[in-house]
Amino acid sequence: MKRFIGLAIAAVMAFTAAGCSAQESAETTEQAGKTEIVVFAAASMTDTMNEIAEMYKAVEPDVNIVYNFDSSGTLKTQIQEGADCDIFISAAQKQMNQLDINGGDENTEGLDFVDSETRFDLVSNSVVLITPVGNPAGVESFDDVATDKVSLIALGNSDVPVGQYSEEIFNYIGIWDQLNSEGKITFGSNVREVLAQVEEGAVDCGVVYSTDAATTDKVEIAAAAPEGSHQDVTYPAAVLKTSKNPEAAKAFIDYLKTGECTEVFEKAGFVIPA
Repeated sequence: MKRFIGLAIAAVMAFTAAGCSAQESAETTEQAGKTEIVVFAAASMTDTMNEIAEMYKAVEPDVNIVYNFDSSGTLKTQIQEGADCDIFISAAQKQMNQLDINGGDENTEGLDFVDSETRFDLVSNSVVLITPVGNPAGVESFDDVATDKVSLIALGNSDVPVGQYSEEIFNYIGIWDQLNSEGKITFGSNVREVLAQVEEGAVDCGVVYSTDAATTDKVEIAAAAPEGSHQDVTYPAAVLKTSKNPEAAKAFIDYLKTGECTEVFEKAGFVIPA
């Protein structure tokens, strides 16, 4: 009981600290006379979007880009609950559709947060199976996960696009139920958590995006997802109707379409949709 209370207090303190940090950032931006653009982006875009924010300083020195990186499902929930956000970049169409009144059957709650006129597909990615460097377990394919080679695999949870793609893949090859019944899966709350577990050697393998695998020398790619085994990995981006600075947000969205940004994305391994 004491341990539970201690963890609860720690969580509250962490939440308070994060809130204070965000408030201080906003106050600093306001004092500097800059316009602040808050971008909620999938965790797999952390490196590229940070690089682009630095580049944007030369384009619009009076604009400050503030990021919130996490799983697309978590970000969607935060937006729905009223978090300040100007631009949303999801790692799957589903989470964007859930917030878009024009999102079809996936908008089950009639949510109307997305300025549909600004929505476009920013980049595409691919899904891969990775192991710690050296591949100690000798994993060579997604099918190997069901064998004695693998004791534990890290996957994104069901709220995380990479986790949803992973489930599709293992259902496609017919071993999803087996992995669950044998207790072989440990779940991460976003793709970077999955990557970290593999980097640390805490698991035999994990499923991430190819761009995440390319950010570290502590993992290696064992296999690419079988063709046709999952939905296309496409990242939609859009300005939200609740944006406090819609014109500045639209300008940044337009900048993401430029050749400068395309070069950054492609260097990281993303593909620009046709």
